[in-house]
Amino acid sequence: MLRCLLLLCVSGALGQPSRDEVFSLPGLSSGINFRQWSGYLDAGPGIHLHYWFVTSQRDPTTDPLVLWLNGGPGCSSLDGFLSENGPFHVNDDGSTLYINKYSWNKVANMLYLESPAGVGFSYSDSGNYATNDKEVAENNYLALQDFFGKFPNFTKNDFYIFGESYGGIYAPTLSLKIAEGAAKINFKGFAVGNGLSSWYYNDQSLVYFAYYHGLLGDVLWADLNRFCCRDGSCNFYNNTESGCMESLQKVQLIVFNSGLNVYSLYMDCAGGLRRYPARFHRDMNNLFQFYQFEAVETTVTASDSHPPCINDTAQWFWLNRADVRMALHIPGNVQGWDLCSDKVAEHYVRIYSTMHDFYLTLLSKGLRALVYNGDTDMACNFLGDHWFVISLNQKKTVDYKPWICNNQIAGFYEQYGNLTFLTVKGTGHMVPQWSPVQALKMFESYLSNSPY
Repeated sequence: MLRCLLLLCVSGALGQPSRDEVFSLPGLSSGINFRQWSGYLDAGPGIHLHYWFVTSQRDPTTDPLVLWLNGGPGCSSLDGFLSENGPFHVNDDGSTLYINKYSWNKVANMLYLESPAGVGFSYSDSGNYATNDKEVAENNYLALQDFFGKFPNFTKNDFYIFGESYGGIYAPTLSLKIAEGAAKINFKGFAVGNGLSSWYYNDQSLVYFAYYHGLLGDVLWADLNRFCCRDGSCNFYNNTESGCMESLQKVQLIVFNSGLNVYSLYMDCAGGLRRYPARFHRDMNNLFQFYQFEAVETTVTASDSHPPCINDTAQWFWLNRADVRMALHIPGNVQGWDLCSDKVAEHYVRIYSTMHDFYLTLLSKGLRALVYNGDTDMACNFLGDHWFVISLNQKKTVDYKPWICNNQIAGFYEQYGNLTFLTVKGTGHMVPQWSPVQALKMFESYLSNSPY
């Protein structure tokens, strides 16, 4: 009875069901106490971005609205929905859904956007999927305007953007479009999880991360210091000295081609020891500027549409079922779902080498920012993001200290006014997936602007 009363209340507050509303999902047997929609947002002429929107389980009318963006570039935010912080996850064989006890829609309205066009179920009428950082920000901004046109009651809710991985570019660039745009949105801040914030700091820090995690050995470390360092300063970013480049090539082979799980150092690699496919090397070239990643011949048969060591089979099977596509209102002419799009990755143009000026402008406008990292990730390691935060030269207001979850140290954090840097202990690139309890606590603390 309580659930029925809640749904009636939510229905009255949010209006009548639209054509995008999802009333049932194949494989989900248990009831839910929130509403959801899946459909398309117009993001420019002929550009249609797929969204999946779920209301808060607490109070949709007053709880914050959060946009979630996965990165790549070219990877789907439905991975965030079905594997990380969404209300449903898919069982191993892709046949049924189960409730995620640590879903972020327990405390917030969650909007998942598949961006740019060509990713997941998003598409363009022209079929041209070449794009760049600026165009993605503009298209996402237009998509948000369309969303608030469909759901005008949510313009009064506090609004936040969360981006993961290459979302470290998406989130700040979109945030600035909102902050300087005319759209009437109650925008409060943004967060970046294991994100790319600076080519320089991501490249430079990787060598230190690898050595101090026991991956390189003393001989290679001595060569790196001999060939890449001068007068107490090391350049692992764009050093063209031949000995240094040769040593960095060895680092690359150990970190990215030895079979280690680059997204979570201490986790096994799904699928076992194998060389990484060409798709992965394109992704790494989008994260690292100086290292040159070339595909290595391999006899392993593997799809290039997903990152290595990551098992997306269950999500792939479920989302490509005809009854699921129908439930989510996906037209028949739209491509099948893949975790990552080769077409987008191959033609994506990176414009920004650092988010430094974006952060400074956004912070100057009073917006709140959170930079958080699982501390075992190598693709976007915590050290590089920490150095990036320090480089912003903001006045420190809280010294580096532990934060607690379930009576255990969950990680460490420090604050610079409206800017927080936070680590999640013992977890990797996808924090909400691998540390869901800690991630939900972090999320709640950030939204409520309360101590971690």
